[in-house]
Amino acid sequence: MATTRRILVIDVGGTHVKVLVTGMRQAIRIPSGPTLTPKRMIQHVKEAVKGFSYDVVSIGYPGPVVHGKPLREPHNLGKGWVGFDFRKALGRPVKVINDAAMQALGSYKKGRLLFLGLGTGLGSAMIADGVIEPMELAHLPYKCGKTYEDYLGIRGLERLGRKKWERQVSKVVSIMRDALEPEEIVLGGGNVKKLRKLPPGTRLGNNDNAFRGGRELWNEGRDHRRFRA
Repeated sequence: MATTRRILVIDVGGTHVKVLVTGMRQAIRIPSGPTLTPKRMIQHVKEAVKGFSYDVVSIGYPGPVVHGKPLREPHNLGKGWVGFDFRKALGRPVKVINDAAMQALGSYKKGRLLFLGLGTGLGSAMIADGVIEPMELAHLPYKCGKTYEDYLGIRGLERLGRKKWERQVSKVVSIMRDALEPEEIVLGGGNVKKLRKLPPGTRLGNNDNAFRGGRELWNEGRDHRRFRA
């Protein structure tokens, strides 16, 4: 009989790192920010899950990931993520995936799904018939010399105020729907709760979906050749 894996899922964000281990009732939130290095994060995570055992680890990383490794340093955290050996630091097998892709995977049902994460930055990923395509829409030029993240991320919310920010969210959702033709759009991230009304044709995400996606990465019944992190 196969043994059920105990999975540690780490969802790295610009404001908090959220941690959940198989058997834990509620996720633990660890403050992050521009001084958080991967070494410090691992120290905080180990302290947070002391007393819980785990066999494997999934990490949602706020930036592009290629072949399971961060490609660039994150915009809203400290340095040292590129080239960091997470497996050695944690002493367990580790799978690293873009954080928006992990959320999208946990939100996915069928067909073509676009996920947009409204948090410190702007996360984005698409799943088309089971194939994950992480995207870096956040830093593409949008208007007035600013990027999509400048308008939809925390800086945009603070600069524009909630009402104007909400209008920009609806506008960008419309642009992305026309460009990418998803069958469903899921809005997640910590700031999605600030929307008074969801844009037409969108579904509210749930932060717990990141943990569901992290667990799904280790689902041996799924054909992982179809997933690009």
